[in-house]
Amino acid sequence: MKPGASKTRDVTIIDVAREAGVSYATVSRVINGKDHVKPDKRERVLRAMDRLGYVANLQARSLAGGRSQVIGLLVPDLGSSYVGEIVRGIDQALHEVDYDVILYTTHRRRVKEAAYVTTISRGLADGLLLLSPSDPNLYLAALQQRSFPFVLIDHIGSTLNVPSVGVTNRQGAKDAARYLTELGHRRIGFITGRAELPASSDRLIGYKAALEETGIGVVEDLIQPGDFNQPSGYVAASTLLNLEAPPTAIFASNDLMAFGAMEAVREHGLRIPHDISIVGFDDIPQAVHVHPPLTTVRQPLFEMGRAAAEMLLDLIDRPAGMSQRLELPTELLIRDSCKTPPAIVRQGRKRRTEIA
Repeated sequence: MKPGASKTRDVTIIDVAREAGVSYATVSRVINGKDHVKPDKRERVLRAMDRLGYVANLQARSLAGGRSQVIGLLVPDLGSSYVGEIVRGIDQALHEVDYDVILYTTHRRRVKEAAYVTTISRGLADGLLLLSPSDPNLYLAALQQRSFPFVLIDHIGSTLNVPSVGVTNRQGAKDAARYLTELGHRRIGFITGRAELPASSDRLIGYKAALEETGIGVVEDLIQPGDFNQPSGYVAASTLLNLEAPPTAIFASNDLMAFGAMEAVREHGLRIPHDISIVGFDDIPQAVHVHPPLTTVRQPLFEMGRAAAEMLLDLIDRPAGMSQRLELPTELLIRDSCKTPPAIVRQGRKRRTEIA
C-alpha cells in the first residue's frame, strides 16, 4: 500500500483513478478487461492498483446499487464436449454485452449444487444459469421468492413452469428408433441416461413410443441403465451383447455412451455396422470423427447455450417478464454406423439366388 494511504477503509475504484491520473471509466475498462484503453494508461492503472492493494469486489459493486456484470453458471462437470459446446454458446452471448461468467462444477452432488446456488444468488451475480441440474426443486422456490433471475438448461421436464431451454428429446429419440426399425431392426437395445434427469426419461419414452407404434413392442431386457458417461455405455452394451438373443442395433442416450458401446462391440469381435448398428444422441464434435462416423440425434448445443444466456439477460432487464420455456428442434444425422441387419441381408441374398 502507498505510504500514508488509509488502512481503515477499502480502496475504491475512485482511489485508483486518482492515483493513476485517469478517469473512472478508464479504470473500469481495465478492471473488466475491455479494449480501447491505451497501453500506457492501462499500465498506469495496473500499477496504481498494485500500489494501493486494490482488489475488485463484485459483491460490493452489486450491493452499491449497480450490477455486477457477472452471471453465475453451474455445470455438472467439464469432462465432455456436451458441456463445452453449451458453455461456448453462453460465453459468446455474454461476451457481446460485456458480462463475465463465474463457473462452478457440482459433480452432481445435490447439497453442493444447492450451496452454490445460495452463494451466487446473494449478491455475487446478476443471474444464474443451471446446466442439467440434479435437483432444482431444492432451491427453485427460494429463487422465485427472492425474484432472482435464473434459467434452466436441458432440464425442462413436464412439471416445472420456470424459465428453461431444452430440446425435443422425445421426438429426437423417437426419430432415431424409428429409423432403425425402417432399416429392418427388430431387436433394438437402449442405454438410458441418469434416471433423475428429464432428458433421460424423455428419450426413453421416445424410444418406447417408436417401437410400440411400429408393432415391435418393448422388451425390457433390451433396456439397460447408463449414466451419460462412456464407461456405463461399455458396461450396458456388454450386457446386451451377452444376451441369449442379442440386439442387432443399440441406441445410446448420448454420444459418450455410444462410444463406450462401440468399444464393447469391437471387444466382442463384431463389426460396426456390418454385424450391429449403433446410434447416439447429442452430436458432439467427436461423433463425426470416430470410426465409423456415428449416426446420432443432433441437439443444437451451442444454440442452447446462447438462447439460455439471452433469456437470462432479458429476465435481468425485465424482472417482471413472463417465464419462458423454449424447446429447440433435434435432427437425426445419418452417418455410417447403421445398416440393414445381417439376417435380413442374408435372407435377401437367398431369395435372389432362388429366383435366379
